[in-house]
Amino acid sequence: MFVSAGDLNVHVQIDGPPGAPALLLLHSLGTSLHVWDGQAKALSRSFRVIRPDLRGHGLTTVTSGPYSIDGMARDALAVLDALGVAQAHVGGLSIGGMLAQAIAVQAPERVLSLVLCDTAMAIPPAETWHQRAAAVRAGGMGAVADTVMARWVTPGFLGAPPAQGLRAMLLRTDPEGYAGAAEAIAAADLSSAALCVPALVLVGDQDAATPLGTAEALARAIPGARLQVIAHAAHLPTAEQPDAVTAAMRAFLEPSVADFYEAGMAVRRQVLGEAHVARAGAAITEFDRPFQQFITRTAWGGVWTRPGLDRRTRSLLTLALMAALGHHEEFKLHVRASRNTGATPADISEVLIQVAAYAGIPAANSAVRIAKETFKEMDA
Repeated sequence: MFVSAGDLNVHVQIDGPPGAPALLLLHSLGTSLHVWDGQAKALSRSFRVIRPDLRGHGLTTVTSGPYSIDGMARDALAVLDALGVAQAHVGGLSIGGMLAQAIAVQAPERVLSLVLCDTAMAIPPAETWHQRAAAVRAGGMGAVADTVMARWVTPGFLGAPPAQGLRAMLLRTDPEGYAGAAEAIAAADLSSAALCVPALVLVGDQDAATPLGTAEALARAIPGARLQVIAHAAHLPTAEQPDAVTAAMRAFLEPSVADFYEAGMAVRRQVLGEAHVARAGAAITEFDRPFQQFITRTAWGGVWTRPGLDRRTRSLLTLALMAALGHHEEFKLHVRASRNTGATPADISEVLIQVAAYAGIPAANSAVRIAKETFKEMDA
């Protein structure tokens, strides 16, 4: 499909249930959305996987320069806007990883987590990128194909069908799109980004473009980031070791039973707000500690993290149930939380009309009164 995003007509492929959490995957320089083919099918079982072709790549519009990392990050956010996606996990390969970092700087409230694959805060020397840009403008993509392929995959993989597919992607990339993006890399430095978001950093053990030391520096720069090395891979492990990359991403993105409490706490903070969760935590005693752990692990970690419904829909369902059951304290709490879930006052008004029709006018009338009072308090 194609969507309009600023000055671009962006080619996007979407896989997975519409209500699942969004996972935006951004490809590398000189490739296309297909560089994530080895991951998309498995990840789409739990996520709405969104793969755009970047500016000047694949089937997306080629524009004249200059390109910039910040500008291309805005392109990606515009794609999410066009699709009505408020929040997403964001994964990026090489330049895609730089764009993912820039997205987290520009719109941190929209980024649930980062998967940064064979990328860096900066990829020097700048002169290399300027030379490549000049080479493709003068001689087409064939002028850099052999050099690039030698860095993308390990020597023993060069003759494999996936590597030949990568070469075809490279040769079909518009030279101006490649050159513009290369110059964007040359100018990029995200070392002052100060990211604070759950992050997984992946790197091929034979990556010469963004080697292990670079990946380690990136992981150190993001508090709590995980680092995982992909064996027998160079710069594009999504193609060279697709199963290993998929397994690493699933282990990070899909919480296990043991992680349900931590996942629940994270969602609880995102939905109810840090201040509320901090106050609630301070009020816990030994009497209610097991109960608080239970609801965090089950309701927040086991239900709110499920892929079948997006956060806005879960918010509206919770409001409807609390109104219908007359749980006014919880209803008010979730009206306040609607600011964090994307549920609008207009959405809540529609929900309460539904409650009136199916659960009774008195229940809905009380909820309408509480919602109006709560919105007034929130706007004060």
